[in-house]
Amino acid sequence: MTLVRILDLVGVGVFAVSGTLAAGRKRLDPVGVGVIAVVTALGGGTIRDLLMRRPIFWLTDTAYLITIFVASALTILYVRYRRPPERELEIADALGLALFAMTGSQIAETAQLPALMVVVIAVITCTFGGLLRDVLCNEVPFILGRGHFYATAVIAGSICYLILQRLGIPRIYASFSGMAVVASLRIAAIYWNLTLPVFDLERHRNRP
Repeated sequence: MTLVRILDLVGVGVFAVSGTLAAGRKRLDPVGVGVIAVVTALGGGTIRDLLMRRPIFWLTDTAYLITIFVASALTILYVRYRRPPERELEIADALGLALFAMTGSQIAETAQLPALMVVVIAVITCTFGGLLRDVLCNEVPFILGRGHFYATAVIAGSICYLILQRLGIPRIYASFSGMAVVASLRIAAIYWNLTLPVFDLERHRNRP
């Protein structure tokens, strides 16, 4: 098993943990927990494949579902005895985000999509699972929250990857550089509470 393959499954597992915790906060039954975990981990990649008319990646590879169910079960067992390590999970999520950003970018690039669509596909791959999770859990989607530095990190990393590719940098180095950008921005946002400016219509209306 290659390093990229291992990291891909780790990323899926981390997103499954996120979905499991979200389901636990809503007090769902085991079936609901499983559904939310699967949607969170695989939703973005599934929508990407449907949009690009590709074979859905997890239908022919049971390792993804096995990883999700194992991660979800271990999460349920862990939280029975200890509080989830929120900060550590956010860091792990940032690393998974970085990997999925490059996976989405490379799939779109291989399909010879325009550069703008490569970035869009990267964002869909990384964020739409969480968006579906939040919608199913009746929450405001995290990526639409007040200035969250999440999709922005994916956009920056994907653009970095594309620019380095255009400059003739080998794909493997461009990929690791793009991943570093995504992870660094997201982790910086976690530690220093970095946010984007928000559009506040009421504030503008109240100006003299």
